[in-house]
Amino acid sequence: MATGIQSLIDSGSKVWLDSVDPDEITKNKAIGISGATSNPIIIAGLIASGRFDDTMASFMNDDLSDEDLAWKMTDRLVNNAQDAFHDVWQDSKGDNGWVSFELDPLLEDIDNPVPHDEAVAKYIALGKQWSAGHDNRMIKVPATPAGLDALEELAAAGITLNVTLIFSERQYIAARDAVWRGRQHFGQLDSFKSVYSIFISRVDVYTGKQLPDLSDELQGRVGVLNAKQIGIANAAFWADKGLALKQEMIFASTGKKLDWQAEDYYIAEMAGSDIQTNPPGTNAAIAELGQTYAASSRDLPGQAILDEFKQKVDIPKLEATLMAEGTEKFADPQKKLIQTISSKRSELASG
Repeated sequence: MATGIQSLIDSGSKVWLDSVDPDEITKNKAIGISGATSNPIIIAGLIASGRFDDTMASFMNDDLSDEDLAWKMTDRLVNNAQDAFHDVWQDSKGDNGWVSFELDPLLEDIDNPVPHDEAVAKYIALGKQWSAGHDNRMIKVPATPAGLDALEELAAAGITLNVTLIFSERQYIAARDAVWRGRQHFGQLDSFKSVYSIFISRVDVYTGKQLPDLSDELQGRVGVLNAKQIGIANAAFWADKGLALKQEMIFASTGKKLDWQAEDYYIAEMAGSDIQTNPPGTNAAIAELGQTYAASSRDLPGQAILDEFKQKVDIPKLEATLMAEGTEKFADPQKKLIQTISSKRSELASG
């Protein structure tokens, strides 16, 4: 009987790597990982490692600003990951093998706010720019007000989207409906693919602080229940659309957060459908644990727990709080990436 990553895949999950590190991609693809995601933290870490100094030095001859150089390096690293998973994309006819490219997080910078309409227009322009000419690149857009308002036009341009930073069903429905409207306008539904990334463990950190009176049966499990309900709603919505490719959830933020949780608590609870995206360390831990996973992503608790969830968890408040925290976490890594580029530029210039 298969264990670890293979068991998770056999249960019905796709597993993607939350990294575009070429070495990690080679290692993880060999054990069944079939796609990847990227973000500024990942890119900054790769650049700081020094392993890509030659690539960066070649770009420095183009007289780019630190910010432009950051995007040039991001594009190259993501493109290399796309090449690595391109065969998966081809073999699955576009249902798998994608690599996500995150649009400019500084559009959500709370320290330098961008007017809403300007941010929407910028998301649309950047989405078209960074998707052009790529087979298996997914454009990642946050479920912020500006991000949500950009989705329909992006989808109407035929762009494959990963809507991220989702915490609530409201965000999911707004994103899904906008993407579906746009894609129907574009057509070519046989190649239509979309994903919706819901963050799970951050919800349980929130309830531990904000809702200490939850029962033991619900405390620490709200994130899973929230994600399962949205996943079930997603499957139901697309069931009668007759599409060739799956429109899926990405279950993200699945690292252990509470002392009583097993290392693979969220992994096991969300096994059986959709996509899990894990950093290299999590995939290594899954392999080391050697557990067998059964499909459980559609399993809900008893009615009493469902009622408590509905009565005691104020989802609009939860969404507002976690989006405020998430937006801050979204922009700051991009600033640090640009700082890393500046430091590395000085280091290479003096060397």
